Amino acid sequence: MIVGHINFLNVLPLNYGYQQTAQDLQIVYGVPTFLNGELKAGHIDISNISSIEYARQADQLLILPKICVRADCDVTSIVLVSRKPIETLRDDKIILTSKSATAQCLLKIILHESYDAAPHYETRAVTVEKPVDDDATAALLIGDDALYIYLHQPENFYVYDLGKEWHKLTGRQMVYALWTVRKKIAAEQSLQATYEKILRAFRFGIENKSDAIKSVLPTKPFTFDELDKYLGGAIKWNLTAESLEALKIYYHKAAALKLIDREPDLKFYLTNS
Repeated sequence: MIVGHINFLNVLPLNYGYQQTAQDLQIVYGVPTFLNGELKAGHIDISNISSIEYARQADQLLILPKICVRADCDVTSIVLVSRKPIETLRDDKIILTSKSATAQCLLKIILHESYDAAPHYETRAVTVEKPVDDDATAALLIGDDALYIYLHQPENFYVYDLGKEWHKLTGRQMVYALWTVRKKIAAEQSLQATYEKILRAFRFGIENKSDAIKSVLPTKPFTFDELDKYLGGAIKWNLTAESLEALKIYYHKAAALKLIDREPDLKFYLTNS
């Protein structure tokens, strides 16, 4: 089994668990959009992927139970950085990060439904150093870069947390990533063992969260307290019935805007764990 892993801070406990308890796993690292494509091409077998990507590949994928990346309200690592208030956006140019498909769709839903905006979107790289290019009004950032912007908001810009905006719109939490497996290999005996290793690594990382955070502090521009509040505070990892109902609402709204072809059925890998 080849396992994909989005190596953002929002799954730091799992990454730490992989390092400590699952060195025998063959892991491919990448940003969400890269792993979405690798899974679709059959180059990897299991991966955490953008939740919107499950809808696009639902005929080929099964959801692994119990785990996800979600937030009840504020997510703090998916933000819109804007030169003007969000309620005044109309046909402005907005730059979308190329790293995440879920966040792109989430922003389009929020701006359409909450603010009656119809911006011109363009996908390109965005940076912390210059979050909004001169030719644009706003930009969407995700992951570690977005978390830094959220915690160190730049002068003369407005910063909007998309998890909070989604909660204002729907009253629901938001599921940002799912763990999925290709249907073609779901019957292979090694899948159960691999799934159990993922769960075990996750549990280890969560139980040893302090050590996981300390392991990255020398290379990340965050304090221990900032990451401690983010991990397990804003970000949660258990896939619940309430999470799945919120995910269905997201898919319904995405389909209504033709961001996906149809609302997918949620189909799961039947596990012994």
